[in-house]
Amino acid sequence: MAAEGATYFSQALLLLGGAVVAAPLFKRVGMATVLGYLAAGVAIGPVAALITDGEGLLHVAELGVVLLLFIIGLELKPSRLWAMRREIFGLGLAQVVITGIVLTAATLAMTGLEWQPAVIVGFALALSSTAFAMQLLEERGDTNRNYGQTAFSILLFQDLAIVPLLALVPLFAPGGGEGERSGLEQFAIAVVAIVALLAAGRYLLNPLFRIIANTGAKEAMIAAALFVVLGAAALMQFAGLSMAMGAFIAGVMLAESSYRHELEADIEPFRGILIALFFMAVGLSLELDVIVDNWLTIIVAVPILMVLKAVCIYALCRLFGSPHASSVRVALLLPQGGEFGFVIFSAAAAASIFSHDTSSLLISVVTLSMVLTPIASGLSRFLIPAEEEETMEEDFHGAGSDVLMIGFSRFGQIAAQILLSGGRDVTIIDHSANRVRAVEKFGFRIYFGDGTRKDVLEAAGIRRTKIVAVCTREKEATDKIVELVQMEYPHARLYVRSYDRTHALELRAKGVDYELRETFESGLLFGRRTLEALGFDEETVAEIGEDVRRRDEERLAIQAVEGLYAGSDKLKTRPMTPEPLIKPSRESRRLDKTGTTDASQGAEPAE
Repeated sequence: MAAEGATYFSQALLLLGGAVVAAPLFKRVGMATVLGYLAAGVAIGPVAALITDGEGLLHVAELGVVLLLFIIGLELKPSRLWAMRREIFGLGLAQVVITGIVLTAATLAMTGLEWQPAVIVGFALALSSTAFAMQLLEERGDTNRNYGQTAFSILLFQDLAIVPLLALVPLFAPGGGEGERSGLEQFAIAVVAIVALLAAGRYLLNPLFRIIANTGAKEAMIAAALFVVLGAAALMQFAGLSMAMGAFIAGVMLAESSYRHELEADIEPFRGILIALFFMAVGLSLELDVIVDNWLTIIVAVPILMVLKAVCIYALCRLFGSPHASSVRVALLLPQGGEFGFVIFSAAAAASIFSHDTSSLLISVVTLSMVLTPIASGLSRFLIPAEEEETMEEDFHGAGSDVLMIGFSRFGQIAAQILLSGGRDVTIIDHSANRVRAVEKFGFRIYFGDGTRKDVLEAAGIRRTKIVAVCTREKEATDKIVELVQMEYPHARLYVRSYDRTHALELRAKGVDYELRETFESGLLFGRRTLEALGFDEETVAEIGEDVRRRDEERLAIQAVEGLYAGSDKLKTRPMTPEPLIKPSRESRRLDKTGTTDASQGAEPAE
């Protein structure tokens, strides 16, 4: 027993050491950490033979995929999942069926298998690796991008397709007369398990976490989170579905829970280490002798598999309305075989549908296709010449309020909080699809659209708007919006964010109702707080701040009439150095009131 414990300890030490060395090394040279974990697994297992039980470790490491899907589910509310139904049950179904038929035909053409085992092989290879694809998306921060959501929809349906594919194994087995009945039973069990899990998520999970949270026991909360995830996974595995599917459903059921963020924080450390272990286990289970004995077959089969899958996925994505760039990215993200292929091929070999040697060969093909996935995905940078701005469908249902805000970067986000806190409705539009999706996670409802277009402003309800708040970052876009609104919608007052001092003067010349440089007020506040830290009393600091604000306004008024270099004694080649902004004396404040001070005669260089 002691020797066995020492063996487990040394194996754990080897795996942790491999992860610590390989992941940073591959990340440093610009490659995916997934490849680093795979390389570490190959080095520790097949090459050095330090760990030989790669298959057993793979079953344990699959928990990393389970926890990954749970965290993804936490980010997807049921309403959002329902909105993706076309991609899941339309594109996902088409991908499995069409790709499965194509790969079945290729298997029949390239091997001597009968049609029954060819169908098993073709449809099993049509499944992609959730672990590899989602890890790559997560590393790049692309999970919520268009192509990331499309890829996720396909993977989600593939998990659902596992039940009928497993049902085919006993049906096609030699002498499997009861296969059809067992398949129907398995399908019924799967439906009952899903309904039971949904009911438990709806009525039991939140009360459970509320009771545990009230006890204040942090360890119990972590244990409960793991219990829910692994319990849901075990239920789905019993029903013949993937464990990842059960964890995902549990996550979706808790997506609107007030405990969502705490659960995610509790699960994340376990997810990170187990997902790394999974990729290392894939490397450990690679059978080099099978690859050596069948190297020519594998060299031909792996590229054919990946090319056929990529072509099918690209064509289907285009058919379902995805743009070229997104379709290319999805196609190069999902060309590999999936980890569930290991289960199907092993089950088919056990049922004598084909030999164990064929099963080992197919598992090697799937594993190598996984290894090549990060490289294939990286090819998208070369196939898409220029990074295209991601777009969304323009949908202005429910738009129209007293304030129309155009642009929702840092400046607009802060201003919007003031308006919303004041109880005012604000219609917000922004031209960045990524930003629209990002802020939706924080509860903001903003619309995708280009504020420089008249039709977008009309759809956003500008005719009912009292104030148009232009918070765009680019000077050119701001000027274009201002001119469009002044020409077409003179009833609307214009409150505009200016780029710098010169731009502020230009906007005043256009007659906007109010303008503000983004950095002005924050710079004043920063300076005031610094003076307070240096020992100035609050009253003096407030006087200095108001004096600087007033003098700046006076300079702007003069410059608006006489030009940016007003007061520089006709030295038009350069602006004058601004006068020192010092603590105002009582005498200077008295003189300022009479208008005899020269404080307003200086000029300030453009920011």
